Amino acid sequence: MKTIEVDEELYRYIASHTQHIGESASDILRRMLKFTAMQPVATVSPREKALPAPLASDRMRAMRELLLLDEYAKQSKAIERFMLVLSTLYTLDAAGFASATDALHGRTRIYFASKQHTLLANGRHTKPKHVPGTPYWAITNTNTGRKRSMIEHIMRAMQFPAELTEKVCGTI
Repeated sequence: MKTIEVDEELYRYIASHTQHIGESASDILRRMLKFTAMQPVATVSPREKALPAPLASDRMRAMRELLLLDEYAKQSKAIERFMLVLSTLYTLDAAGFASATDALHGRTRIYFASKQHTLLANGRHTKPKHVPGTPYWAITNTNTGRKRSMIEHIMRAMQFPAELTEKVCGTI
């Protein structure tokens, strides 16, 4: 793969045409230019077929790209950015997300559940919201620091680098 440099304005324009989280700039440009090339048939080992999560570098790139998306930048509330980050993390590794959120709860509250009523039954004034694109609900009646803490816990459990985790948390 070759690397090209583009100015910030052009990169944001390309990123604004993202159709799904994790879509690469190459995929976006191919779609926009209606460019299709013959791809060599790759052989995939049985071990590679069994890997459910994207490669670590792809996951990191997807998280960085999320931070650059206009949709993310336009969110004026921490809760909106929180939900976008959660949705992206689930999309990148559903099993890792499930494992990370299962172990995440407060003294009296459950923070994530597959059913809204579970969150309502385990805390007062939890204000559960559905995490878009996932089977999960999350409590939203927490302060921004707690939301950052939840994202930090999930990203560390999913083995994201500390530097990227800190950067994402800083945007919430």
